[in-house]
Amino acid sequence: MTHYLNRIAEDLFKAKLENYWPGFELVAYALYDKKNVYLFNHPKFSNNQQSTYHILSWDVQFTGDTIILYEEYPTAIVNMESYEEYEGLYSILVHELFHGYQYIKGEKRFPDEMMGITYPLSKDNVELRNQERTNLYSALLENNIIKKKQYLNNFIALREKRTAKIKEYLTYEKLIETVEGPAWYVELKAYSEKSPHDYHSVLKKYGQQLLNKYESTSSIRRSCYSSGLFMCLLLEELSPGWMESFLV
Repeated sequence: MTHYLNRIAEDLFKAKLENYWPGFELVAYALYDKKNVYLFNHPKFSNNQQSTYHILSWDVQFTGDTIILYEEYPTAIVNMESYEEYEGLYSILVHELFHGYQYIKGEKRFPDEMMGITYPLSKDNVELRNQERTNLYSALLENNIIKKKQYLNNFIALREKRTAKIKEYLTYEKLIETVEGPAWYVELKAYSEKSPHDYHSVLKKYGQQLLNKYESTSSIRRSCYSSGLFMCLLLEELSPGWMESFLV
């Protein structure tokens, strides 16, 4: 995967990230393997060319795909060995870079993670939640405006019904959707741009996680990523320009 290093730097430079989100600013980022860390765009190092990277020895700070404060500066990190195809590596890096952008913009709408531990997995809530997610998926893919509105109305009604039952736990879901949905949104945009598959196929690929009933029950937090993504995509369709004030 090291042969992709210069290509990634060039792609991020050319795109300027604004193709994915207005005002998207590039923080530092690092791609790593078991031995080395390839660090880009970090203010601690003089770097006049964005294609230049600094090689560091790997240490435990660089674990997983996430955002860290490396030398007190937000840095997106991605394990190169986890991805076989360029589009997967590139898009997850854009995802983590967006979290870095959220950090510098002062995003504070984070959930209380203790809520996830006590989340009520009652039969009623699980069934309503799966119906809600199916209607959200159908609303995005439906081309008939009348049917699309019906799916949206069903989604809203189901969410209101669940809100009455679980209250603060629905707030927990919404906050995850607020923080992670946009990150998945820019990830999908980046993936679609680099993928050999058409946009509709990419959309269905990401939609499988929204429709996965096992994941929607076994991993409440992660399942909110896909619902947040589909809300972002619906906003893009129904309310152009919604991103302009989302992080303000």
